[in-house]
Amino acid sequence: MTNTMQNPIGAVVSLWRYPVKSMLGEELHTAQLRDHGLVGDRAYALLDSTDGKVSTAKNPRKWPNLFAFGATLLEPSASSAQVPPVCITLPDGGIVTSEQSDCSQTLSKALHRQVTLAANARGAAEWTAQAEEYWPDMEGLDHRDTVTDFALPAGTFFDCATVHLLTTATLNRLRHSHPQGRFEVQRFRPNIVVDPVASAAGFVENAWIGQTLAIGDEVRLRITGPCGRCVMTTLAQPELPKDSEILRTAVRHNQGQVGVYAAVERGGTIRPGDRAMLAA
Repeated sequence: MTNTMQNPIGAVVSLWRYPVKSMLGEELHTAQLRDHGLVGDRAYALLDSTDGKVSTAKNPRKWPNLFAFGATLLEPSASSAQVPPVCITLPDGGIVTSEQSDCSQTLSKALHRQVTLAANARGAAEWTAQAEEYWPDMEGLDHRDTVTDFALPAGTFFDCATVHLLTTATLNRLRHSHPQGRFEVQRFRPNIVVDPVASAAGFVENAWIGQTLAIGDEVRLRITGPCGRCVMTTLAQPELPKDSEILRTAVRHNQGQVGVYAAVERGGTIRPGDRAMLAA
């Protein structure tokens, strides 16, 4: 790259991967980024056997307990070209892996709905999955108390972009606006959490849109746009209560946006502690 770098704007404090769409994910000590985001992120999803749509916590009326499931990859580095097997923890504490012949049947029983665990088809531009989103009856949202369909990016199980970044400054700003709320990283499901320099406050990542962010010595990300939030942020998770004010606070103070989306310009390895810099 010919771009020069400005002073550091912060450092990576945590990395997250979500091997199965809309299930709880795993915090990483190191992550590999490729063209399609973190290796192993949203590698799998559950497909509804009735309508073929991807299951998502964006429609909790249809999928009320996806956050009671957790997923981790059985190959922690997930460096192989093929999708590695995944281990899923069920709400009752049981374990099932994608290598078991009865995996989909076990998940269907736990969900009380017929599903198939499917691996993504990255690179298959002709294949596009469909999903549904419930919009709560909340002022400031595009729709209210309705369910809409949306298409996922071709060949993936992402909702929109392949990488999602969030700053601790944004979480702190939201906490200040709703002190009773639990604005934890897990509610917003980012891949990369950045702690900005001490002088930065508020929704600092909004100013990164359209710029290139360098992380460590290798990775370059193009910040493509804001991350609009949905009902998922309000749902209960282990140790986190249901709280509609989480989304309402984001709508009031930042047009419902929390964090930013990014595309990978150059892949590589990133770790907590890596410096983040904007290209001049």
